[in-house]
Amino acid sequence: MSAPAIKAQFSRPRLIWREFTRALADLLPKGLYARSLLIVIAPMVLLQTAVAYIFMERHWELVTHRLSAAVARDIGAAIELYREYPPGPGDDRLKTICADRFLIDVEVLPPGPLPPPMPKTFFSELDPVTRALPDEISKQIHRPFWIDSVGRSGLVEIRVDIGDSVLRMITHRNLAYEPNVHIFILWMLGASIVLLAVAILFLRNQIRPILRLAEAAEHFGMGRDFDFRPHGAREVRQAGYAFLEMKKRVERTVEQRTAMLNGVSHDLRTILTRFKLSLALIEEEAEIEPLQKDVEEMQRMLEAYLAFARGDGGEAAAPTDLKAMLEELKSDAERQGAEVSVQTSGALTVKLRPNAFKRCLANLVGNALRHGAHIALHATREQRFVSVHVDDDGPGIAPEHREDVFRPFYRLDEARNQDESGAGLGLAIARDIARAHGGDITLATSPMGGLRASVRVPV
Repeated sequence: MSAPAIKAQFSRPRLIWREFTRALADLLPKGLYARSLLIVIAPMVLLQTAVAYIFMERHWELVTHRLSAAVARDIGAAIELYREYPPGPGDDRLKTICADRFLIDVEVLPPGPLPPPMPKTFFSELDPVTRALPDEISKQIHRPFWIDSVGRSGLVEIRVDIGDSVLRMITHRNLAYEPNVHIFILWMLGASIVLLAVAILFLRNQIRPILRLAEAAEHFGMGRDFDFRPHGAREVRQAGYAFLEMKKRVERTVEQRTAMLNGVSHDLRTILTRFKLSLALIEEEAEIEPLQKDVEEMQRMLEAYLAFARGDGGEAAAPTDLKAMLEELKSDAERQGAEVSVQTSGALTVKLRPNAFKRCLANLVGNALRHGAHIALHATREQRFVSVHVDDDGPGIAPEHREDVFRPFYRLDEARNQDESGAGLGLAIARDIARAHGGDITLATSPMGGLRASVRVPV
């Protein structure tokens, strides 16, 4: 056999096993709490099932058959007594002996056909007396008989045809099977309930610190303040302390970068101010106007670079009225000659970094304003998210370029040209702000025929 054939032969079971584990993973719960409970419940259920099966098949069935065999022997003894010592009129010795020794009430009936067999039901099939006692009577007596274990609660009626008469015997059901099996079942159920209660209590206490750590990480990613102190198991506390150390390092890095950018900004602005003063002192000539435009363009580019690098990370989150923010953006856009409509739905007072989020929306509105004459703003509140859509009637962006436009300094030459007079950072800054809030920005085709920019952030 060739090497590829051997490799294919061994890879097929591995592929089957991989598909099986993948299908099993899809069926299993995804949460840590549910999986931990499953780890506790599954072995307990398997163990209880095995114990119950062994008990029912070995112990209970064996004891039931032995007790039924003893009742069948007592019935056989009563029949032998009747044959050897037939009772005469007024002779109650057979009844007395059977009642005292066998706990069986005996009555002699005239000869006649036995009643028809009792109909079998679902519960009669589960009845140990119905299953075990007839088998033992058939083995030991070898006479036609009829048994009724359904009609009377707690009693069993047996009729045996002995030829010249019919013996009618009534005995207690608990003589033919083990009546205390419910104690074992209740013990198993009680132990299972106690174990589950203890497992749920302890697992909830162990899972809660992990959930708080995840919540703290989520708040930190959104730039929100939070109060977090590590607690719980040793490993969870270690993860919590590591998270706090990472938070301090990130904050120190951001502070250092912000301080450096502030210094660079101050130095560059000083130079640009000197340029402006020098140009202002020169007599106005035709050659000076292009230089002034270049200086203004350099200043706009500098502000865009610094804003992108800074990321507005130092602002604290606060409850913000998005409806009022959209109305301000509408007024600003209308002053530039655009027709803007605003639609809102749901409670739109959410906790955000107001200045940063307004800048995110302002970049999107400004991008739409440069390429369309009509703009529609729509904000809606979902259960855990708030979505803002900015639609325009411009030329739009081809689907293959919609992710590229979020790259810093990327410019479209033939379609829409975002940041036409800037550095190509408007959409990059907007997405950076949205992701700093734990959300994102997506582009799609607008119902107005142009571009739809959708901001979706958790609240």
